[in-house]
Amino acid sequence: MDNANAAKSYKFSDRSTSDVIIRLRNKEGRPELFYTHSFILKTKSKFFAEKLSGLNSLSSIEIHCSDFDYDYHVDLLRYLYLSPDTLLDSWDSVKSAIGILQVSSTLLCEEITLSCVQYLEAVPWEDKEEEEILKVVSKLGPIAMPILARIQPVDLVAAKNVFLSAIRFATSIGGPCPPFGDELKNSAQEQVEYMLAEDEDTPLVTADEEVKEEVKMGLSAMYLSFEKDLSALLYEPDLLSEKSEKSIMQSLSDLEWICTILPKMDLMKDFVSSWAEISSSILRVVEDKKLESLMWGFKKKLIELTAKVLEAVGYGNVIIPAPSRVQLLRIWLPYIRKMKPLLDSVGDEETGFPFKMDEDLCQSIEGTIVSFILALPSNDQADILTDWMKAEQVRYPDLSEAFEIWCYRTKSAKRRLIEGPDRVLSLDLSN
Repeated sequence: MDNANAAKSYKFSDRSTSDVIIRLRNKEGRPELFYTHSFILKTKSKFFAEKLSGLNSLSSIEIHCSDFDYDYHVDLLRYLYLSPDTLLDSWDSVKSAIGILQVSSTLLCEEITLSCVQYLEAVPWEDKEEEEILKVVSKLGPIAMPILARIQPVDLVAAKNVFLSAIRFATSIGGPCPPFGDELKNSAQEQVEYMLAEDEDTPLVTADEEVKEEVKMGLSAMYLSFEKDLSALLYEPDLLSEKSEKSIMQSLSDLEWICTILPKMDLMKDFVSSWAEISSSILRVVEDKKLESLMWGFKKKLIELTAKVLEAVGYGNVIIPAPSRVQLLRIWLPYIRKMKPLLDSVGDEETGFPFKMDEDLCQSIEGTIVSFILALPSNDQADILTDWMKAEQVRYPDLSEAFEIWCYRTKSAKRRLIEGPDRVLSLDLSN
């Protein structure tokens, strides 16, 4: 009788034919007896084969188990009696396969270990299960390579190619992708943002010039789409068209998204430059009488995105020439100054109006503008502060801090100018 047919003649826990008793003892110290067969144990487990070597009479083997792996030991004993053909189909969950794999590797059951590895390599995992799998397979050596192949880091070329594809979808460079449309784009945006999160792998997708060029192309495509939707607003026969408003809001949201990832790639200057170029065109449309009492959400979103641009410039993260900074502030400061009380007023009149500027946004913009002004040439500061004090809505943004610092610096500058020659002379004499 060959081994396969001999194995089929034995049944697990058949006391009448058993010649080996396995005692599983848990923490409570109460042993459970399992009637097994030496032929099966020796054939399927090197651990049992060593224990049983040289023993001819009825044998008893005791194994100590924890509460955690007791049931897995019992299951393993049952699995020893299964043929290789039926073994793979017997796994019913990742959790049980992990547990039995740990016991199988300890008891040196190669056939069951291989079957566990084959099953785990082929089925989906949850995050917490993956951590458990890693703990177990890290001790198995080469036999676990099929599992490790699923989670090992990809090479640089593969990482770059995936990222480039994600950027194309995220920025719609290739146009919409039916039937998924915006769903695929939104998913790609989320994953691009995740791949750029601060960790040791970030340089894989940020240091490559090809990747940066792809992102720049995506940014240009987004700006073109935004300008197209913006210019179409005034020619819409129905200004309240849900389709046109949704389209322009989506374009603006896409720009807001890419604005969050560009600083991680040292490309924020490209965004700022493009925003500065089209700022006048944006306000020409938004401040048209046709839109005077429409699209409050769009107008608020414009302010939020402009705040990001002003912040990047005002705090020195993006360096542009002083004339460009002055122009950028002169374009947007009057609009922000006008829209804040207007949105507040509409909010007071309409219950549940969702587009008022909240306190955090207002304070952030105010601090940004103060910092922005103080980094300008003194004469430009003076012009902006003069306009601010002449305006009807002088309360917001409150530039009194910038005004106080300007006064102090101006007086100090005049003092230095007057004292300059005397200081030079005193220094010469001391030498």
